[in-house]
Amino acid sequence: MTLQHTDSILIVDFGSQVTQLIARRVREAGVYSEIAPFTTAAEAFARMQPKGVILSGSPASVLDEGSPRVPQVIFDSGLPVLGICYGEQVMMHQLGGEVVLGDSGEFGRAFIEIADGCALFDGLWQTGESHQVWMSHGDKVAALAPGFRPVAASPGAPYAVIANDERRYYAMQFHPEVVHTPDGAKLLANFVRNVCGLSGDWTMAEFRAAKIAEIRAQVGDGKVICGLSGGVDSAVAAVLIHEAIGDQLTCVFVDHGLMRAGEADQVVTLFREHYHIPLVHVNVEELFLGGLAGVTDPEAKRKFIGKTFIDVFEAEAKKIGGADFLAGHAVSGRDRERQLHRRPVGDDQEPPQCRWPAGTHEHAARRTLTRAVQGRSPRARPRAGAAGDLRWSAPVPGAGPRDPHSGRSHQGTLRHSPQGRRDLSGRDPQCGALRRDLAGLRGAHPGAQRRRDGRRPHL
Repeated sequence: MTLQHTDSILIVDFGSQVTQLIARRVREAGVYSEIAPFTTAAEAFARMQPKGVILSGSPASVLDEGSPRVPQVIFDSGLPVLGICYGEQVMMHQLGGEVVLGDSGEFGRAFIEIADGCALFDGLWQTGESHQVWMSHGDKVAALAPGFRPVAASPGAPYAVIANDERRYYAMQFHPEVVHTPDGAKLLANFVRNVCGLSGDWTMAEFRAAKIAEIRAQVGDGKVICGLSGGVDSAVAAVLIHEAIGDQLTCVFVDHGLMRAGEADQVVTLFREHYHIPLVHVNVEELFLGGLAGVTDPEAKRKFIGKTFIDVFEAEAKKIGGADFLAGHAVSGRDRERQLHRRPVGDDQEPPQCRWPAGTHEHAARRTLTRAVQGRSPRARPRAGAAGDLRWSAPVPGAGPRDPHSGRSHQGTLRHSPQGRRDLSGRDPQCGALRRDLAGLRGAHPGAQRRRDGRRPHL
């Protein structure tokens, strides 16, 4: 059984660090959305049959060989399309416009001048006005594709917003999904409601209930193993599955010793004592820290962490035995090589023993839960009060600087600072990662934030 949404938006992920914020803004507008990596966007488009498509930003450049592209089926569909940052550039590149390397790019707060009206601006922006937006681009559009007209410009982007009213194609060089574009959420709402014609009556509460019912029907009397990382995706997945099937679920928490001080104990306490979810806590701190000792290459670290995590997880899963499904979260466009939860669990003779739906490359439990947690809306989170004790952080090991004396990261690392609350609310689960990106864009850590070719990264 698969829940179908006749009124939906497909978000094509080209690797932006804030793509999930787009999904969240769309859902806040009362419209269901799903994120699909550009590599599988054509399949997602055929399955969803959406009423519109949004193209995300990317750290890539359309001028680079092998950079991401939009599946042609999207442009052939006749549906409305909105391009954001790289999404605008790749739209122009594929439709006959021209993209060039910018002289200096634009990074951070900027102001655009509204030159003409369009459907995105209805009831919001008027011709001649100036509005604040958030830029993050090095390349820029130099010539528009046929049928497009400029409707807004900034000093570094003459085509800051463009429109093709006949085809219902719109694009913007800035990021409307971040809070530093104050009217960004309203621009996205205008696209999904006014341009795509969606009613905006979808709610996360209804979706949550439907997903629980779907998981219950899909799993039946089977058993599920869930890889619990301590991050928001696997945490929400675990709670939703447990609400659906109870103790048929067992979570495996691989404690690699690279989380913030006290965070591993916090995860164990929350899920065992508050949610009463069966949890296997595997403390392998010495294994991870010993294997990383002396390793300086970031790629080597990533590969060691990924392989070791999988090996430990699978060993523990085999001890549990009898699992029919493996639950986790899917791999995004920019993390398509980080497939930590992709290998199925089985016995020593026949590794792939989990049940897989015919014709899919993602297994059912993960695919179901990915759609449930994309966008990380607060309304999809566990509703019990103690859930507030769990920091809604990324599960990537080593997210903050470790204390060399304790082997653990500082307890306060990456906490939301009082100074940041005004712009990036602690209620926004993406704000921690976004603040680190914005700090680099402001010049706090310019060296670490630059690409190998010296250009600044895109969001």
